[in-house]
Amino acid sequence: MTEKKIRVLVAKPGLDGHDRGAKVVARALRDAGMEVIYTGLRQTPEMVAEAALQEDVDAVGLSILSGAHMGLVPRVVDLLKANGQGHVRVFVGGIIPDEDVAALLALGVTGVYGPGTLTDVIVEDIRKAVLPA
Repeated sequence: MTEKKIRVLVAKPGLDGHDRGAKVVARALRDAGMEVIYTGLRQTPEMVAEAALQEDVDAVGLSILSGAHMGLVPRVVDLLKANGQGHVRVFVGGIIPDEDVAALLALGVTGVYGPGTLTDVIVEDIRKAVLPA
């Protein structure tokens, strides 16, 4: 019997056009045996939530470099809950000021990762959050 693969949606919400970090993380997750769906650039929160629903993912990784994280992330979290996907873990990476991390975690975000975070840390955090203990 094979173990179910973790399915992760990696998305670039907002107007930020830089996706190298998102692609590096997506590749690391794929190399770790996860199924990864990458939505591409300039996604709206509604597009991200709809893709998460259609792809039946376990986690959503949002990459935000534009500074719009306090507007985009709460909207994605709210839309996931409205879609009955409150169980989907949300991770955020990018340029996130330290003073915003606690607020994002209070919204239900599972992890926040800044530049230089090792991909092994992200992989392990997703596994711990998604797989039963």
